[in-house]
Amino acid sequence: MYRTLLKPTLDFLLSLLALLLLSPLFLVITLFLTISNSGHPFFTQNRPGKNARPFKVIKFRTMNKKKDDNGNLLHDAERLTKRGKFIRKTSLDEIPQLINVLKGEMSLIGPRPLLVEYLPLYSKEQARRHEVRPGITGWAQINGRNAITWEQKFQYDVYYVDNCSFILDMTILLMTIKKVFKSEGINQQNQATAEKFEGSK
Repeated sequence: MYRTLLKPTLDFLLSLLALLLLSPLFLVITLFLTISNSGHPFFTQNRPGKNARPFKVIKFRTMNKKKDDNGNLLHDAERLTKRGKFIRKTSLDEIPQLINVLKGEMSLIGPRPLLVEYLPLYSKEQARRHEVRPGITGWAQINGRNAITWEQKFQYDVYYVDNCSFILDMTILLMTIKKVFKSEGINQQNQATAEKFEGSK
């Protein structure tokens, strides 16, 4: 009942309310990034959703498009701008994903949508993270986010799939607010963001 009816309804209503409340901030950040990123305030990328079906995730752009002499994009640490660091630290880059929630592609709470290229690297158990809609925040995010190993993240993701409930979602939502204010677990140790997943070891 909760997963199939109440959760999608709450996702839509809460994300709509959040967008309305955050609309002034949304517009200011969009204008600011439009100017600083040469007219490109948003970053979109294909990510696997429920049942691994791809969709385009929307985020505020925090990295530039600088390339090396061979035309390859520079490392994340070299492309992450000072403004981008602040936007990521405060999790403001996640706000546009509320649009993905309104479209039914994401949920407020669920496993984070990762790269499509990771799909063939998951074990059968890890791939179960795609049995539910991906979320803006999730069980792994409040238990370490990018500061824990990939294996730990996937264990938390599968735990969420097996134990999704209204109480768990409200716990995650409240803990997320706390984590955002404390800016915990944004990056992995010695990494600008998070190192790539290369398969279970």
